[in-house]
Amino acid sequence: MRFELPGKLGLGTAPLGNMYEEVPDTRAIETLRTAWEAGIRYFDTAPQYGAGLSEMRVGEALADEPRTGYMISTKVGRLILDEHEKKSGIFANGRPNRVAYDYSESGTLRSIEESLKRLNMDRIDIAWIHDCALDAHGDRWEEVHDQAMNGAARALTRLREEGVIRAWGLGVNRVEACTRALEKADPDGFLLAGRYSLLDHEGALTSLLPECDRRGVRLVIGGAYNSGILAGGDHYDYKQASDDVRERTRRLRDICDRFGVDIRAVALQFSAAPRAVAAVIPGTTRPERIAENQALMTTPIPNALWQTLWNEGLVSMDAPIPGAD
Repeated sequence: MRFELPGKLGLGTAPLGNMYEEVPDTRAIETLRTAWEAGIRYFDTAPQYGAGLSEMRVGEALADEPRTGYMISTKVGRLILDEHEKKSGIFANGRPNRVAYDYSESGTLRSIEESLKRLNMDRIDIAWIHDCALDAHGDRWEEVHDQAMNGAARALTRLREEGVIRAWGLGVNRVEACTRALEKADPDGFLLAGRYSLLDHEGALTSLLPECDRRGVRLVIGGAYNSGILAGGDHYDYKQASDDVRERTRRLRDICDRFGVDIRAVALQFSAAPRAVAAVIPGTTRPERIAENQALMTTPIPNALWQTLWNEGLVSMDAPIPGAD
């Protein structure tokens, strides 16, 4: 295995960058401190999350903890500029600084340096190359991916060899960006968001997981709730869920209700089940959700529930299932 994480449950901090809503500083810090007190020791962040706001909050919350006691991942591929702009989109409530793509070697080194300042830390454990994929760059994505492999990947490989970081990989929402990276470079792992979940797992299951197993590459799974739809929200893939997604979610929830199991427990444990998965990292802005997620990770799920999901065609028969016969 390329790296290990301190526990199967980590914390994703995109929501603490004011994703979708403005989160008071006090509640953001309380959420992070509650995660720490609950024993969570892996935190993922990124410059994009509120134009550095998430990183700053993570750094403040962990300022008094021993640096050897936890692991941090952040991302490269975007730089936070001094100039301001009117914000829109999912981080409209973040800091006003303009955020610009930069997958070059020099931009990557600058990104790491600036993240360390915002985090107020002396090192980063894992660096993910952020969003060099179709959903962010459209038809140009392969060109951008090549830029990232020739720029950011080279810089991060050197930093790994020098011991500045422990590991690097991609932080993306698309499986094909991961498989292409395995063809062109030597990543240690991937943060894959939304593509190994109850609602969407076939692509990762058939093309990515077998290669990760073969090469000892690790996966961190983000978006196990698919932007909230599997946790009672309205978003799927960072936008309003379609009628088809809502109907599929309703069918999943009806089966879980029939067995008296919270659908969130099924979602988290499903995403955590493959051998290559090092951790799942649900995000939240509510301190009370930390204990809920921990309980959901250990909720007993009867094999008959999984069998019903198979029979209804809602889960692939090839997917690793926790506790299944």
